[in-house]
Amino acid sequence: MRPTRPPRRPRGSLRGQAHLRLRLGFVFIAMVLSVFGGRLVQLQGIDPNSYAEMAAKEGMVQVVLPAERGDILDRNGQPLAESVDGMMIVADPYLTSDQAPELARFLARHLHLDYFSTLTKLRASGSRFEYIARRVPATIATHVVDAAENRGFKGLDTRRDPIRQYPGGDVAANLVGFMGTDEPLAGFERTFDGLLSGKDGEARYEIGGGTRIPLGESTITPAVDGSDLHTTIDQDLQWYTQRVLRQTVEDARAESGFAVVMDSRTGELLALADDPTFDANKPLQSPKEDLGSRAMSDPYEPGSVEKVLTISSLIDLGKVTPHTRLKVPGVLEDGAGHPIHDWFTHGLIHLTLAGVIAQSSNIGTVLASEKFAPGQLYDYLRRFGLGSSTDIGIRGESPGILPDKDTWTSPLQDRIAFGQSLSVNAVQMAAAVNTIANGGVRVDPSIIEGSATTDDGSVVGTDHTTTHRVVSAKAARGTMHMMERVVAPGVGVAPAAAVPGYRVAGKTGTAQRVNPDCGCYDGTFTVSFAGFAPADDPRFTIYVVVQNPGNGGGGGSVGGPAFSKIMGYALRRYGVPPTGTHPSKLPTTW
Repeated sequence: MRPTRPPRRPRGSLRGQAHLRLRLGFVFIAMVLSVFGGRLVQLQGIDPNSYAEMAAKEGMVQVVLPAERGDILDRNGQPLAESVDGMMIVADPYLTSDQAPELARFLARHLHLDYFSTLTKLRASGSRFEYIARRVPATIATHVVDAAENRGFKGLDTRRDPIRQYPGGDVAANLVGFMGTDEPLAGFERTFDGLLSGKDGEARYEIGGGTRIPLGESTITPAVDGSDLHTTIDQDLQWYTQRVLRQTVEDARAESGFAVVMDSRTGELLALADDPTFDANKPLQSPKEDLGSRAMSDPYEPGSVEKVLTISSLIDLGKVTPHTRLKVPGVLEDGAGHPIHDWFTHGLIHLTLAGVIAQSSNIGTVLASEKFAPGQLYDYLRRFGLGSSTDIGIRGESPGILPDKDTWTSPLQDRIAFGQSLSVNAVQMAAAVNTIANGGVRVDPSIIEGSATTDDGSVVGTDHTTTHRVVSAKAARGTMHMMERVVAPGVGVAPAAAVPGYRVAGKTGTAQRVNPDCGCYDGTFTVSFAGFAPADDPRFTIYVVVQNPGNGGGGGSVGGPAFSKIMGYALRRYGVPPTGTHPSKLPTTW
């Protein structure tokens, strides 16, 4: 039985279906052309703002990935400056522009921002990323953004942004400096910014419809964090030195002061204190003149501390000994007929050279210095480091003033011999006195451990210190014995500088100050005390300077007690035992 075939369709029905499909195709094409035509009209200007809005929802966003700044550390690895968790607050102007005025007021109130600059950022046309606030404490940033969202504001977000913090507040602030919003403004922060800052990274990602596309294009260039800066400062000793110095300045009713603590053997600075100083976390709350280091930037005449350099040079030349006898009148005229006085009134007295140092006699020093041949004292002072910057890496350092050799006259040399008519900075002078402590060998002072490059391209640090002999070991030892008599009770002018149980060698200084307005001495003074201990095996050299004490005190009564406190603390802190030997008994009169 044959299979039954399906009935055939009429030939006309097939043609009808084809015709229908053709007509539908024309309709579809017409619709597509209509859409393109309408879009073209829109692009040509019917609704440009609408198109701009749609375009803003798509594209690439670029975000900075902040590098973490390196720490500034003391010699024991304790942070003097460090970076801690913080956040930046950022805005997406596409989302914030509609509520910009209200949101700008909210942010200005809670973050202490300028209203108008914040408003401009929130309305930034064509931008999808604007910084609103940098380096905000994480808790504050989170609270502000959450509060904004709770009020219905959209488009704010946070990103990691480390904050600079100074744990000690004012401890070593005069050295460390501080940061501005986006750049370092002072101290080590600025000088060694190239080492500390690192390099910011970058993230770029694609957005669509106002949000990040999860699988869209994205690239990340990681941040390179900064390196740590290691200093020779001892944070605890720095803290103590600053507190003693502050009390000394206040008690003396003085204008200012500074103090240097140096390792006698290496020249490393363990403390370098200024008063007044400032809190590095709140630098703008202090006067501008307190934001640097007066110890390095303010030159001053050293006064009688300089006699140590004069006398040791004479001993080195074989011109005198500690036993040299001098007849010291009450007044001495210099080569120009000007009178030279001592700090105390006296008639003719008989002093040994040790007595000249113990009693800090200007006249006795001038009489001894007459034994110099022309140019000799200048050459020795240069070798001691006077007239040249220490270049240890502290901004604004003054090299001081040592008059050119060819300008020296007999009256000028007389004044320089006892510490007037030349100027120094505190570290420069401390390093010169330390030459005596170090057996006649000057060692470069340093404050950076290892090696670091400054912003002007100089390379500094303990890896680059040099030494050179200035006077013989015999001359240094003889000078040390004379300096011991300065603190001897009933003999010298500074018994208050003694440290119980230890041999101490020291020298007072009192110098008239030059008023820069008139270029003349105006009746104000710089008083100081410099010394080292244990005298016969020096471990620390300390120098305390006080500007214009209002109580009328001198180097022995103002600087001496401060020296004693700081030296005693340093010796105990580093466990330095007394040498057990007896101090010098050099005769001071004859």
